Amino acid sequence: MKNKFLETGKIVGTHGVKGVLRVQPWCDSADFLKQFGSVFTDKEGVNRLEVTSVQPHGNIVLMAVKGVDSIEKAEVLRNRIIYIDRKDVKLPENRYFIDDLKGCTVTDADSGAILGKLTDVSETGANDVWHITNNGREYLVPAVDEVIVSVDIDAEAIVIRPIKGIFDDED
Repeated sequence: MKNKFLETGKIVGTHGVKGVLRVQPWCDSADFLKQFGSVFTDKEGVNRLEVTSVQPHGNIVLMAVKGVDSIEKAEVLRNRIIYIDRKDVKLPENRYFIDDLKGCTVTDADSGAILGKLTDVSETGANDVWHITNNGREYLVPAVDEVIVSVDIDAEAIVIRPIKGIFDDED
């Protein structure tokens, strides 16, 4: 089941004395966060923060929110995870939320064999790496066009054509 509210970053500190939040973004680009008029500090969407500005600043984002106008008010939010409402974003084709990929069954395109479940995603810079777990063993698969055949989030199914040696222990 898809989560309605998705993790998108963490408030890691403050910037200046006027309540600006330093946010570590958990998305492809800090600019992604510019499109949201509000974020939430809980996965149920109860605690809403109205965003007044978002500015990328190196590897973090400086975010100002309504009602947080002092360093003291901002400090209360330190270490909180921020969430976005799924309905507020439209992903480009062949882009997925990591939360939606986790738990999908991964199948070999050629043999039809079940290779395991996708349990995590590492963002390496060049390309993401998918962690596929089967019988307690973890396999690392590059998430590149040459490997990924299809992804069906609704069916929780991923079909890949793995690079030789990843699953068959070849040299």
